[in-house]
Amino acid sequence: MRLLNKVWDLLAVVIVLAIAWKIFFAPRMLATASAYPAPHASYERLDGGTFRITDARGRLLFLDFYASWCEPCREELPMVEAYAQAHPDVEVVPIDVGEPRNVAATFAAQLHLRDVALDPQGLSQGFFQIEGFPTIVTIDPKGRIRATWAGFNPAISLAMANAQKQLTRSGLR
Repeated sequence: MRLLNKVWDLLAVVIVLAIAWKIFFAPRMLATASAYPAPHASYERLDGGTFRITDARGRLLFLDFYASWCEPCREELPMVEAYAQAHPDVEVVPIDVGEPRNVAATFAAQLHLRDVALDPQGLSQGFFQIEGFPTIVTIDPKGRIRATWAGFNPAISLAMANAQKQLTRSGLR
């Protein structure tokens, strides 16, 4: 019984440390030295038209890669969408990866997602080194990748706000 209690204590400590990492440390990994150019990818939009990464130059861009089968995505996407609506000065693009248009459309309607881009062949996974979902890629106004946040983050709005503050105040516009 004592061993089981120690295992639970250790598990609790690991969980607290993981949350602390996501909230306090990971959002600050925006150093210019580690920035690199974003690929010149383009995606068909669910509502028609084309979204090009290069068209977002001059603005802070968050790409939110997800799939409809991803349960953590179902939790995080509404938080990201709320952030996008509250901060119209940044561009947030949800990108459905690896699914046909009809699946992406149904899922986007269920979660009330706007401005959805489509990547039915899953090419983004190579372009942006995406290993799982959800993944948010932060691209600064000069077109450089500054951060990638993989996995569910209950404090994603805080991370996005921190990135916005750091990447738009320092003359990057």
